Parts: sequence; structure tokens; C-alpha cells
Amino acid sequence: MPNVAVLTDSTASLPETILSSLKISTVAYYIHRGQEVLRDLVTIQREEFLRWMITAKFVPTTASPGPGDYYQAYEKLVENGAEEIISIQMTSKASGGYQAATVAQSMLKESHPNIRLEVIDTRSASLCQGWMVIEAARAALSGWGLNEITARVKGMIPVTHMIQTADTLRYLYLGGRIGKAQNLLGTMLNIKPLIGVENGEIVPLGKAHSRGQAYQQMADMVAQAIGKGKARVAYVHAGAQREVEKIKDLVESKVNVVESMFAELSPALAVHTGPGTAGLCYYPVDD
Repeated sequence: MPNVAVLTDSTASLPETILSSLKISTVAYYIHRGQEVLRDLVTIQREEFLRWMITAKFVPTTASPGPGDYYQAYEKLVENGAEEIISIQMTSKASGGYQAATVAQSMLKESHPNIRLEVIDTRSASLCQGWMVIEAARAALSGWGLNEITARVKGMIPVTHMIQTADTLRYLYLGGRIGKAQNLLGTMLNIKPLIGVENGEIVPLGKAHSRGQAYQQMADMVAQAIGKGKARVAYVHAGAQREVEKIKDLVESKVNVVESMFAELSPALAVHTGPGTAGLCYYPVDD
């Protein structure tokens, strides 16, 4: 079988141990902090960035990698022996990464016509995107071909879901990523919003009067979606490890979770969620 390489964006927020063990390559997003141009998880790391965000007097902006960034990453994979590549991007409705990757796909076709490359718009982000990357990488290491891996990832898109909460939607609003959750802005006093992503856009899922109530609602939502089945769950946060530990306890008292992990958002996503965000990304599994 051809050697299939798996590439994604830094916004998948996968822990370094997983990237290394599953041989996953990443392309870093850009963070513009005043006059500084930072590369997500390359020149700025999670802990340092969150410490700065807590006292920051302005909100940085982010930018997706350009076609040249993706092309350079694809070329490196080819040089390292890849014959086929699957490139898994965050939702095209919130970022230009997918479009840039497709431009780079055309560039690679001209320079390396024998290399097959599939570019996927996950219509999601964070560890929802991350789970798709993990599944793709595991399949590639098991000897699956590009067509099989692509079908597997596309099959996950409609059934992989995110639920998260924060003390404020200010960061999403200022970053222009609030989507259909705009209507929650006027009810934020003493309210914890629950938001998710549907068809690539941020949407409201509900609201609670406390974090504890919000976490209970998260667990109920996952339990309702999974029923008597099984799930894989990533507990995702921005400087809120203790909070996601609480979510894990609630979820796993109701749901048969066959695999789980804790993961912290990359700085490029933490820009938009703000410190203290806590939530999960999950999908049903058959095995």
C-alpha cells in the first residue's frame, strides 16, 4: 500500500505526545499580537500565551497559514517518502486555511503529478478536528489507503460534536467568530453560555446559571446523543484543567467512554475563546 501521510493545522490542538506517536504533521496558524507575528505552538506556547491573555489590554488577531505554508509542508512530506497525503483542515466558515490548502494542492499537482493529495474541510475545529486527524493517522499506520482514510474522515464530520462554555463570549465577539451565538450576548450577566459548532458555524446550545449546571447539561447532552452506545471524548480547555476534570467525572458517570483525553487549546484558538474555557469534543464509536 502507498505510504499515506497525515497533516493538519495547529488549531486541532492535539497533545505533542499524540502528534509524535502517530506521526502527524502540522501547519502553524499565525497570531498577530500588536507588532509581533507569532506562530501557533512554534514561537508561542499555551501556558505563556494564557498568562499574557489574562492581563492583556487588547485582543490579538489570528490568520490562517497561506498556500506557501501548506505547499512547503506537503513538499517536506513528499521528500520524506509520502506517496499520498490527507490534509485535514478546520472549518472553512471560520478560517481561510482550507482554501489556502486547496491552492497548495493545485501547486503540488503541478510540481509532483504522481502524488495524491486529499484536502478535507472538517466543518469543525479543536479536538473535533483532532479526533478526525487521530482516526486518519491510526488508519494510515495500519496500512489503509487514501480512499479508505478519506471516507472514514468524511463519515465522522456529521457525528463529531463540540460543547463548551466560558465566563464570557467577549473574545469570540471581538474576534468575529461568534456566528449564530450572537443572540446570547445580551443575556451574559451571571449566565454561562453553552455553544457548539454545526455545519462549520458557532451556534448556541443553551445557557446555565453556573459552571456546575453547565457541566451537568453537557453530560446530559452527550448521554442523550450516545444513548447505550460508546463514545470517544476529548476534554478540552484553555487553562482550566480542574474544570474539565469535573466534566469528565459527570460525562463518564452517564456514558460508556471507551477512550478519552485531556487537551488544551492552542493559542490561535484561545485568542477567540479566552482563558477559562472548558468543554468537550466527542463522537460515537462502533467498536
